[in-house]
Amino acid sequence: MSLYIYFLRHGQTECSRNNAFCGSIDSELTPEGLDMAEAFAAAYQSLAWTAIFCSPMRRTIATAKPLFTAIGIEPQLREGLKEINYGQWEGKTPKTINQEYHDDYIRWSADPAWYAPTGGEMAITIASRAMGVIEEIKHLYNNGNVLVVSHKATIRIMLCSLLGIDVGRFRYRLDCPVGSVSVVEFTSHGPFLHTLANRSHLPEQLQSLPGT
Repeated sequence: MSLYIYFLRHGQTECSRNNAFCGSIDSELTPEGLDMAEAFAAAYQSLAWTAIFCSPMRRTIATAKPLFTAIGIEPQLREGLKEINYGQWEGKTPKTINQEYHDDYIRWSADPAWYAPTGGEMAITIASRAMGVIEEIKHLYNNGNVLVVSHKATIRIMLCSLLGIDVGRFRYRLDCPVGSVSVVEFTSHGPFLHTLANRSHLPEQLQSLPGT
């Protein structure tokens, strides 16, 4: 049996609904976001789970809660799974940022691996801390199903790192909408992507909500 890691992005927040940057803001889930968490738990609670790792933000813990309550496995919180700190861009839309921090936004858009949001973090920094958690999981568990509940950019950066994709392309190569699940199997030949940004567990009305 192989090790499978399920990467779950948290449910909808006000920032995701409004397409605003939200990294260090400790936002709550919207009612629809809570419904996404419940839908995930209903669809996946019958899977034989080995462990749950979770970003310590309220939106990720709330997303994991219905599942860990149902199966009785406490989440292991890891700072490395937190979202990019967007610095002075927190809570603002790309349109506003392009107006207020135009040069920084152009540089970051071109290569977020090595250019940070104004006062924020580079993607290579996220890759280092998040992949440390993945290495910990691989060390602790040789096989089984492990859930990692994290954030949009952080999940995409982890997937890029695992799949050999330049982390500077994370915004342009992989999708990761709210409530979506991506599954990677760790085989003798390396990481194998089985599923990307799956939301089939969500009712149609939740899949069609506006926002990122």
